[in-house]
Amino acid sequence: MTSFMRNFAVSALSLAMISGCAATAKHDDTMVIAAPSATTLTVPLAQPPKAQQPLTLNQIMANPDWMGIFAQGAYWSDDSQSVYFSRQAHQSPVRDFYQQAIGQSEANKLALNQLHLADQRNGVFDQAKTQKAYIYQGNVFVKDLSNGEIKQFTRQNDAINGVRFLNGGDLAFWQGNNIFRVHQSSGLVEQIAAIQMENEPKTTQQPSSFIAKQQHRLIQYVAMEHDNSVTRDEYRDSLAKADPTFSAKPWYLGDAEVVSEMSLSPDGRYVILALTDKNYDWRAEHDIMPNYLGQEGYVDPVPARSRVAEDAFPGQRLVLLDLIEHNKKDITIEGLTGFDQDVLASVKTENAKAQGKSYKSENAPRLVQLMQDWEWSQSAIQWHESDDKLLVMLEAVDNKDRWIASVDLQKGKLTTEHRLHDDAWVNYNFNQFGWITGTDNMYYLSEESGFSQLYTKTAAGKVVALTNGKFVVDNVTLSPDAKHLYYRANKDHPGSYNVYRVEIATGKTEQLTQWLGTLDYNLSPDGQSLLLTASSAVHPDELYIQPIGGKMSQLTHYTSPEFTLYPWQTPQIVTVPSSHGAGNIYARVYLPQGYDATQADKYPAVVFNHGAGYLQNAHYGFSGYFREFMFHNLLTQQGYVVMDMDYRGSKGYGRDWRTAVYRNMGHPEVEDLKDGVAWMASNANVDAQRVGTYGGSYGGFLTFMALFNEPELFQAGAALRPVADWAHYNAPYTSNILNTPDVDPIAYERSSPIEHAQGLQKPLLIMSGVLDDNVFFQDSVRMVQRLIELEKPMFETAIYPVEPHGFKQPSSWLDQYRRIYKLFEQELK
Repeated sequence: MTSFMRNFAVSALSLAMISGCAATAKHDDTMVIAAPSATTLTVPLAQPPKAQQPLTLNQIMANPDWMGIFAQGAYWSDDSQSVYFSRQAHQSPVRDFYQQAIGQSEANKLALNQLHLADQRNGVFDQAKTQKAYIYQGNVFVKDLSNGEIKQFTRQNDAINGVRFLNGGDLAFWQGNNIFRVHQSSGLVEQIAAIQMENEPKTTQQPSSFIAKQQHRLIQYVAMEHDNSVTRDEYRDSLAKADPTFSAKPWYLGDAEVVSEMSLSPDGRYVILALTDKNYDWRAEHDIMPNYLGQEGYVDPVPARSRVAEDAFPGQRLVLLDLIEHNKKDITIEGLTGFDQDVLASVKTENAKAQGKSYKSENAPRLVQLMQDWEWSQSAIQWHESDDKLLVMLEAVDNKDRWIASVDLQKGKLTTEHRLHDDAWVNYNFNQFGWITGTDNMYYLSEESGFSQLYTKTAAGKVVALTNGKFVVDNVTLSPDAKHLYYRANKDHPGSYNVYRVEIATGKTEQLTQWLGTLDYNLSPDGQSLLLTASSAVHPDELYIQPIGGKMSQLTHYTSPEFTLYPWQTPQIVTVPSSHGAGNIYARVYLPQGYDATQADKYPAVVFNHGAGYLQNAHYGFSGYFREFMFHNLLTQQGYVVMDMDYRGSKGYGRDWRTAVYRNMGHPEVEDLKDGVAWMASNANVDAQRVGTYGGSYGGFLTFMALFNEPELFQAGAALRPVADWAHYNAPYTSNILNTPDVDPIAYERSSPIEHAQGLQKPLLIMSGVLDDNVFFQDSVRMVQRLIELEKPMFETAIYPVEPHGFKQPSSWLDQYRRIYKLFEQELK
């Protein structure tokens, strides 16, 4: 579940790395500090490649530190005069943290005893913006922004979960289910809420049964003890009401649920809670992975997440607590437009018909929860800066609706401010929203036009589209003066991103950066400059500074000379016409060294399938698949054409492209791969009978589906950590696209490779990590047994006993790609 108050929860130098696998990894907002003596598996660096020499697998699959140890998680200092970031060597258990002043060529490494004093990435400000509160290592600190003085407010082992300033200047923080207020005038720490997830203790009860009444009537001692107990109860109650030194009365909310999210209003009066059934667990008792190389020499059972076939999330319910009146309101979902629609009626009807049954549609309340977005850090609970006004973003557990709703704090009622419905599934990105400072208006992202666009809505209900077009908008930032909204978009080309801002009052838009590649940005606290993390096709991410209206200048230079000087091939970004009505498919193409379009001997080719499904890789920036990028360069040196395609379902191309795989995973994508092979045969002098394919995670799944369902398309395939059966994958990702197995078995049978394995005719290599907690090793085990029973002799397997989903050991990477390269050399040449 999400942590309490993500919009206010703060942590030290929050840094995250995103994995390009079947599911996006969550942000890690906790600084990791380990003892200096921590050790890692020592793997020597291979000799870096030299410009005049061809690449080797040993070089490109080695410890990647030779490429450079890059800045990660960069953000601005509070005074906008420097930036903070971390660097972490490959396999190092700890990060080093740095501060680099604008205009300086070198960064200063921060000592461990300086980290709590460093400007923090996340923090909350008082109304005057003169103080900043933050949490470092679980304790509360407050910084005076006028002079930089920092005060530590707590020093304890039990971590503080969140902090905020209240309207009058007092500080509030919460720890577990307890909320405290620090009075600015006196320094008094007052507990203003104690939330007990248990039944309220019973006070002395009057006798009710005949025997009890008789006992009290006939036995004076029993009656006396009862009367004394009543008197003590009344005294304690009177004392608590009359004595100003007592803390607030506890809240008893029953023992059936747990608090999964909590948020305090700016005036400290209201608390909104999201409650979840306490019996829900992310895993069942049998959800374990065996670690065959346990430290004690035994097989260690490692906990693993539950499968979509078993993960029955019960949803959440919202509760509003009034800390002044001490009353509780259960917030019902009736105010959500379509809250009781049977949105899966057509799916259920189709499945019932396939089973010889009928389905009668019935409307009933749907399960909802606070919006969970894998790629954002804001909270789904947004309080107005000064007034008791509240917006929440909710999503249906069935994935078909997202609501932004206002909460009537007096009545505990929801009112729908915006409903985004999708017959397939609502995107788990593009969900930023919030208040526009100084107004009662809000801004939000919505994919309702078919592409993520930016909107505002006034208190009177007027909606204005601030952006419009066939491009994707994300990463929205409200300027400090609340006059502009900054955002990132791929307006000029789907594979190139730049930063823009729009004036809220007029809708006037300005393009602030001119970059061919990918970038992300952070707006400085003073609103005067952009901190950019930018890359191009053959240049990894570096940090840049650009004043608003000024020129972009490079701040960091961490790419190694060896990598910079090597003549990497810049892949061409091409459009492949779809023969299946999908329009243009974007792809990267790498041509062989000395390519000759007219030579009589046609080239062999390899098609790479990226992971995650919903991920973009055919862009002008440096690929997150840096090893594959180098491998593709190696293949071109060996005479191959390589294509890397953003098949349907990929990110960056709008709603229709994303949802083309709804209830039909692995089929539209393979159609696109067929068009890619045909394009290479027509435009890159490729022999269509000598093409292989490979990919990991979702890419491994597509390798399965292509070889099983289109056996003449590829002559060989390598499936790395592949999904074999979607019923065994996780619920948040899979239920979006295929619903759930109990509701939509047709979609799972249609989309799961293990159901199509009988079609295998060409050589297949299956490679999996035993400790993969994302795509379970069991997926490959089940597929292998299925192929054995189908008497398919043309497959081989390789297992990696210590590897999770994203391999870590260079030796494993090398072994894996040696096998892939050998397969292609044997089967395509």
